Amino acid sequence: MAAGHQDRGRGPAETYLTVVPQLPPAASPSTAGCSFQSGDVYVLRLHAPLGLNHVDARGNKTAFATIPNVTALGGIAFDTGGAFGYRILVTGTAGAGKTEVAAIDCTGTVSVITSSAPTVEGGLEVAPPSFGAFGGMLIAPDELSGNIYAIGADGSSRTVAASGLPKGPDIGVEAVGFVPHGWHGNVYYADRITKGNPHPGNDNLLALTSEILTGLGVQEGDLLSATEGGATLIDVRCTATCTVLPLITTATRAHGEGHLIFTGATPVEPSPSPHASPQSATSGRTGDAPTVFLVAAVTAALVVILLAAVLVLRDLRAQGG
Repeated sequence: MAAGHQDRGRGPAETYLTVVPQLPPAASPSTAGCSFQSGDVYVLRLHAPLGLNHVDARGNKTAFATIPNVTALGGIAFDTGGAFGYRILVTGTAGAGKTEVAAIDCTGTVSVITSSAPTVEGGLEVAPPSFGAFGGMLIAPDELSGNIYAIGADGSSRTVAASGLPKGPDIGVEAVGFVPHGWHGNVYYADRITKGNPHPGNDNLLALTSEILTGLGVQEGDLLSATEGGATLIDVRCTATCTVLPLITTATRAHGEGHLIFTGATPVEPSPSPHASPQSATSGRTGDAPTVFLVAAVTAALVVILLAAVLVLRDLRAQGG
């Protein structure tokens, strides 16, 4: 990360970032005649002009792009599947109850996908091709409604699932992440101190192992989604329809923010094929472990460490510059 990266855009800023993954040959070079470099970091710039900063592997920071017609920025992800042209995807507030989704190519050119997506904010992810009719779409949570949405490259939006978890400001679903193929490691979720909040947080990282989650019925290609208030957790599986499996239903003092980060996995799937209009449906799965077992097992698996990206950003903000 760039020495002294700091964003003074607003009080306790949520400066989300994305790291360029190892991309398939189809992504290089792009139609823009250049390529994103694996390992480079792109960080939301929360002060005017709202946009992105680029941090290369040597720690050099430069302004990269300005996002038009938004009053705030709320999420960032990299299109790993190719439906959006292997570009960076950024969401921002476009008006009351509306979200702009913009795609940024390797030259910094911004294309607005839609300015009328539902309200979404937090850790975003592009779905793998195995995720039913939503493969290749941008998956985004809405803490206010408790819904998880899919946004297509054509600008259309559909509801993937109702989380069934508590909802509201600083409470509802905040982060989504897909269980990678070949996963044998940990998933991490930042627990941020938020003074005066009913879920005040600890400035730690929550972690679960692949062994614990697979034992609870989680499979490769499933979507995990965690809430901001209390860090409760669900699993969403989409094939012909989508089903929801509660994993953690008892809220804690944790205050979750940002992305769900997986370690120990195969990085890239093949590009998704085009899909017809998604047919979404949600229902609870049955036959899984009792809730008491789930809570006990998950609680025992929580590990207190610092998420690398969150730690770096916090330290760099403290350094100033």
